[in-house]
Amino acid sequence: MRDQVAAADSVRSAPRTYGNWRAPASAGIAGLGTLGTGIMMGGLVMTMIAILAAGVLGAVVTLALVGTLLLMLMTKDKHGHSALQRLSTRIGWQRAKMAKHNHYRSGPLGRTAWGKFQLPGLAAASQLSEFQDSYGRPFALLYYPSTRHFTVIINAEPDGASLVDEDQIDVWVAHWGHWLASLGHEPGIIAASVTVETAPDTGIRLRREVGQNMREDTPAIARAMLSEVLTTYPEGSALVSARVALTFKGTDRNGKKRKEEDMGRELASRLPALTQSLNSTGAGAARPVNAQELCETIRIAYDPAAAVLIDEARGQGMSPELQWTDVGPAGAQAFWDKYRHDSAWSISWAMTQAPRGEVFSSVLSQLVAPHPDIDRKRVTLLYRPLDAATAARMVEADKRNASFRATASSRPSARSMAEARAADRTAQEEARGAGLINFGMVVTGTVMTAEQLPDMVAAMDNLGATARVLLRPAYGSQDSAFVAALPLGVVMQSHLSVPAGLRESL
Repeated sequence: MRDQVAAADSVRSAPRTYGNWRAPASAGIAGLGTLGTGIMMGGLVMTMIAILAAGVLGAVVTLALVGTLLLMLMTKDKHGHSALQRLSTRIGWQRAKMAKHNHYRSGPLGRTAWGKFQLPGLAAASQLSEFQDSYGRPFALLYYPSTRHFTVIINAEPDGASLVDEDQIDVWVAHWGHWLASLGHEPGIIAASVTVETAPDTGIRLRREVGQNMREDTPAIARAMLSEVLTTYPEGSALVSARVALTFKGTDRNGKKRKEEDMGRELASRLPALTQSLNSTGAGAARPVNAQELCETIRIAYDPAAAVLIDEARGQGMSPELQWTDVGPAGAQAFWDKYRHDSAWSISWAMTQAPRGEVFSSVLSQLVAPHPDIDRKRVTLLYRPLDAATAARMVEADKRNASFRATASSRPSARSMAEARAADRTAQEEARGAGLINFGMVVTGTVMTAEQLPDMVAAMDNLGATARVLLRPAYGSQDSAFVAALPLGVVMQSHLSVPAGLRESL
């Protein structure tokens, strides 16, 4: 009996691992997708027609063109990007650069017609309003007219995993997985994002807190100790914040467009349940973000030097009273591999490969933690929940595609066999009631001077390795990736010139 108890304790104390995520892919031949395979077959047919119509020379020319196109599709780098994708990205960047679309000047002396400090790029047309939920808490509501999307932002105060039992962490992760799976049953939800931001603490809030609680009869030694704390503590300390953005479609079941007032009333009754369900995931006391807080967050993101001024104003009991048309940068310029905005420089990375194999729950701890070589850092996880019907259809199609790739060759590779087994496990888990969700990650690092950029790039390469993720700079799209990492709920798939499904089929 004693041996059985010891064995049970050893099994229970084993650390839990996570994994079995896969990138969506379509079935094809020789590493190509469905569309790529169709291009190959169509090229062979065109070659045969060219032989009959133009002779051998026409067939050779046609075969050379089709072969070049197929070679560009089959030649991929470590991030899975084909030569054709890289070439199209470079051409698109050159066109935007020639049209001066990478330059932005706002304000009364800027180039914008409205003369205000409006947000650039994908968030330029966004509109901000404020409502109150059923608990009487004000919340900000963002509306994007081009996509008819509405976004609400929830502020979380995670407790962290320090000095927390492993069993409690497993419970948090389980509840977080359940919360993500429940998003697929939320009516009208399109996407969700989680943004963890680390920034240097100015120390103004600490001085305000100490000044308000210090009494006149405080002993001299206590007063000296607190004065030393005020002088030394802000150096090297960091402020960590976490926000969850939920994006809903602005149409009803019949496709009729909803107004902001109607959407605000509907979300006012749904927000309390959404915030309460986050409490069990380790997110702490979750509450909706109001309009003023959101304006301050975005203003500081584009101009980090404004953080000190905003903290000083709050320390004196004054509110900055920012408007949504005041939070954009006065000047911004996007380069091929970096982004210049007001008082800072930023570089954004996109995740091209999730951690392979099984990982522990702390796999992203160092990536989201503060780093001395990065002044401000945002790690944003992007989620697209799928409803039950779509999830069942996708897992079955993914299972068939993975099985086709594994059996298309007489000697299949170990990776294709592992993908087939993973797709089969995913289908079994979905059949038992598990949810299915697409996810990605964008990481943005910000420094105050251009001389700090090389150190930040080196630090981010090391952090990506510790998280076992493959990060690629968002070449040619630094301004769009910067917006995607902000807690604004921008759905990037709705702004792609080439649909994501078409890219996967290549």
